[in-house]
Amino acid sequence: MAKKSSKKLKIKKVKGVYAKTQNVVVSASIHRDLPLEKLATKLEGAEYNPEQFPGLIYKSEVPKFSALLFSSGKIICTGTKSLREAKAAIGAIVKKLESIGLKVTGKPDVEVQNMVASGAVASKLNLNEIVTKFENTEYEPEQFPGLVYKLRDSHITFLLFGTGKIVVTGAKSEREIIESVYILRDQLKKGGELKD
Repeated sequence: MAKKSSKKLKIKKVKGVYAKTQNVVVSASIHRDLPLEKLATKLEGAEYNPEQFPGLIYKSEVPKFSALLFSSGKIICTGTKSLREAKAAIGAIVKKLESIGLKVTGKPDVEVQNMVASGAVASKLNLNEIVTKFENTEYEPEQFPGLVYKLRDSHITFLLFGTGKIVVTGAKSEREIIESVYILRDQLKKGGELKD
């Protein structure tokens, strides 16, 4: 959450309330410049078109991920399902770079930019009621069946669906995902939107 606290939220688990990480986006710096034109010819799975985009797109099947590599040595990696997998993907990129003769000294700085999770709040939701009762919401069912809800004082955003399914975006850790789902559930209960 936006307000940092050393105190962890006590979570009483509720059947049917969950969140599972689907995508982790990390940035990393490998502390060296990258010759993108050379990489485009040497790396299998690489695409580079500097007239359209300044970075090299690199896709790997094993482990499965996609990455953007920039000449500054910055890397954006997506498509993994945990921080451990994301760090392994950055490690795989470093190994590929070294296998084609580009020395990487030091450990890459890896930072989580965003985690996306899917889950549920264990109850159907009346999105028409929620949009009238809650601030920080957007709901246009003619365009999209989900309601967008920005958690107050946080960088977390939810997509809520009438089925009770949710998507969580903006989190920086798996703990933050779970905590935010229970905060959302508590807010929905207080607003009379969940019946237990």
